[in-house]
Amino acid sequence: MDQNSRFLLKAFGKYYRGNAPVLPERFGRREFGFMFFDRTFVQRHMGFSKADDIRKFLIAQVPSHCYYSTAYYKSPAAPTMEEKTWLGADLIFDLDADHLKGADKMTYSEMLSQIKKEMINLVDSFICGDLGFSEKEVSIVFSGGRGYHAHVCTPKVLSLGSPERREIVDYVTSKGLDLDWVFPGKGTVTSSVKIGDQTRSNVTVDRLVPKADSGGWKARMRSGLTVVVDDIVSMDSKDLKKKYPSTADIANKTLLSLRNDVERSKTAIFDRNTMAVLTKKSQEIIIKVMSEDVMISLAGEVDEPVTADVKRLIRLPGSVHGKSGLRVTPLSRDELTGFDPLRDAVPDAYSDEPIKITMKRDSDITIHGERMSLKGETEVPEYAAVFLIGRKMADHGHGAQVNE
Repeated sequence: MDQNSRFLLKAFGKYYRGNAPVLPERFGRREFGFMFFDRTFVQRHMGFSKADDIRKFLIAQVPSHCYYSTAYYKSPAAPTMEEKTWLGADLIFDLDADHLKGADKMTYSEMLSQIKKEMINLVDSFICGDLGFSEKEVSIVFSGGRGYHAHVCTPKVLSLGSPERREIVDYVTSKGLDLDWVFPGKGTVTSSVKIGDQTRSNVTVDRLVPKADSGGWKARMRSGLTVVVDDIVSMDSKDLKKKYPSTADIANKTLLSLRNDVERSKTAIFDRNTMAVLTKKSQEIIIKVMSEDVMISLAGEVDEPVTADVKRLIRLPGSVHGKSGLRVTPLSRDELTGFDPLRDAVPDAYSDEPIKITMKRDSDITIHGERMSLKGETEVPEYAAVFLIGRKMADHGHGAQVNE
């Protein structure tokens, strides 16, 4: 074990001696798994019948990572999945900063801020919105690393299989959403000509707009359409193309005609719930924008493999994350809004005692309310040292080799 691991092991040991994990419902039916600083394997297929037994294990073994199963089993400690006998599983939504566009250019703090916004949207718009779960049925957890989990632990979801859970993911992410269902076409006879015994009619197909009392994706897309209509009227061609990339190849002259058309008919679109008041070309451009730009922006983010997996191991609330030292923190929806991991998930068990470290690269961080500009050999409070060493931004002690 290297000096970094020894330092983290000591800090984590101090944490577990003074803090108990937050155990999930029916923890006696859950499988537990652990990783360690001094071992390369994952120790899993473990079960605990008493809360005190779990705490004693954490104090004695001091794992670097702690997990429990989203599934319930008849025999959670059985060595094979078949022998465990699956009884059901919670519905889990996982968001990690890895999925953020441009995450590689963000600071850790920026990633956490953005992924929190995604989680708030996921919970408010989809989990407690369209899917109809109450806040009491949803448990939100900061992972201790770069993301959040939302656990739905109601009996209504326990028996859902992987296919059903994938359908939920598809709904949230707008995968397979049919724009012809959201904005169906309605034919209108514009003229008729009688030729012999037959009548030939010219039919114009116009797009209908979801009604104001619509729900789910129809309501979401109607709301999105109001924004698009306002932007078409208020933005010049350059700004419109920047916000809606699908319009990039459309001639400015055409976009000007679109603007004039929409400006004349803006109110009627939503009063009559139809685009029939617009030209055919205007309707085509708007549907293109809704399909290629807006639908994606209104979709929720979620890690499909986690949600679809009925036997997943997830981080144990109240444990600490081996790559950050931050607490895996359970949160209510109200607490999530103002939650700052680098302030609120820093364990009190870590002290203000100065620790010698060597930074691998210069860095500015704000942690536990203190802003630090760090480079080379320096000293920081223990709580900062745990984070920096866990994140591999620094080595414990002085004299360590610095990466140029």
